[in-house]
Amino acid sequence: MKYVSTLIAVKDMAKSKRFFHDVLGMDVLSDFGANVTLTGGISLQTLDTWKEFIGGKSVNLRNNAIELYFEETDIDVFMKRLQGFDIKYVHGIREHSWGQRVIRFYDPDGHIIEVGEAMDVVINRFRDTGMTDEQVAKRMDVPLEYVCGFPKLQ
Repeated sequence: MKYVSTLIAVKDMAKSKRFFHDVLGMDVLSDFGANVTLTGGISLQTLDTWKEFIGGKSVNLRNNAIELYFEETDIDVFMKRLQGFDIKYVHGIREHSWGQRVIRFYDPDGHIIEVGEAMDVVINRFRDTGMTDEQVAKRMDVPLEYVCGFPKLQ
C-alpha cells in the first residue's frame, strides 16, 4: 500500500487552480479537465464528478472538519503577500503553545488551509534568544531529540 494524494472537490476548477498556484505556489502536474494533480500531493476534482463517484450523495464543502497544512519559512512575508488576495480567514496570525505561528483561511470552496511557520524556523527563533536545545525542547513540549534533529542556523 502506498499513500498517493489528498483529493478535494471544487466547484470551479479554473478558480481553484489559480488559487492554489497564486496563493500557495503549487503547480499543475497533470490536468485531465475534471481532475487536476498539483505539486505537493493534492488533487482537485470537479464537484459534479465527485458526486458521481460517490453515488450522488450530497457534499458539504465548508465543514471545518479537515485542513490542508503547509509550512512557510518566512511567515511574515507570506502574511504580507496574502494581503493581495481576497481571502476569508478562519483566524489571523496566532502563536500556538509550542511557539509556532500559524494562520488559517479558506480556499474558494471553503476547505481550510493552514500555513504555519516551518518548525526549523521556530526552533532557531528560540535558539536566537539564547535558549539551549534543552530549554527549547521544554518550551515546545517536544523531545530533545526532535529539537536536535534541526541544524542550528548561522
